[in-house]
Amino acid sequence: MQDDGAITHLDLSGLKCPLPVLRTAKALRGMAPGSLLTVICTDPMAAIDIPNLVREAGDALVRQERGSHGLSFTIRKGTIREGVAEIPQVPPH
Repeated sequence: MQDDGAITHLDLSGLKCPLPVLRTAKALRGMAPGSLLTVICTDPMAAIDIPNLVREAGDALVRQERGSHGLSFTIRKGTIREGVAEIPQVPPH
C-alpha cells in the first residue's frame, strides 16, 4: 500500500478472489473518514465484490474503470455518525 498524501494506492494485481476484497476491506478499516483509496486488481470477480463491499460498508465508490491492465476503483471512506454510516457527497465532475 502506498500513500501519496491525498490518495492511498493499493495494487492487488495477480491476487484471486477473495483476497482483493479482503485486502480492500482491511485497508479501508485503517483509513480516516473522507480519505480516498485507489485499488488496482486483475481478478474479474472484483468488479462485483468490491462495489458490494463499498456499499455494505457505507463508503462511496467514486470511480470504477476497466482497462488493459485490469480494474481500477477509487473509494471514498465514509463517516460514522451515531452508529449510522454516512456517505460523503462527491461533487459532480
